[in-house]
Formats: sequence, structure tokens, C-alpha cells
Amino acid sequence: MSKQYYIYILTNLKNNVFYIGSTSDLQKRIYEHKNKIFKGFSKKYNVEKLVYYEIYDDPYLMVSRERQLKNWHRDWKINLIKSKNPDFNDLYDSLF
Repeated sequence: MSKQYYIYILTNLKNNVFYIGSTSDLQKRIYEHKNKIFKGFSKKYNVEKLVYYEIYDDPYLMVSRERQLKNWHRDWKINLIKSKNPDFNDLYDSLF
């Protein structure tokens, strides 16, 4: 089985701050965000709710897509999230 790579979008409880990241271990990375293991944007703004993710087999495609999403307008990001998760539910538990 090939390695998988993930792009993910986190938000805060009010769904008004977004963080886009990438990883090869989504469960571990979201756990780190939720437990504020590292200093940075997500810890500062309490961004820990997983509302969207995509899976890739190719790390180059994943990096390209991450850059694309980071350049998107806020409304485009919201529409993307709503297309898969209209209620902005936390998807973290569904990873197990």
C-alpha cells in the first residue's frame, strides 16, 4: 500500500478563522493541534476543529493543492468546506 498524504482545514469554534495544513499522518497532526503541542497560528487562535480534508497518493500533487487552497479567497474556502461538511462538524472522530 502506498503512503498517503493529506491536506486539511481547521477552524475555531465560531468557524471564523481557518488554517490549512498538510501532513502524512492526519490523526497525529490533528491530535497535536487539539492538544496545542506546538506554538503557532493554530494554538494562538484556538484553531483545532477539523472541518475538511483531502487524501493524496502523490506528495507533489498534495503540495500543489495546498498552495492553491492557501491562495483562495475566504468565500471559496467556505464553499469548499460546505460542499462536503455543510454543518462544519468536527471530522476528527471519523478518522478512527
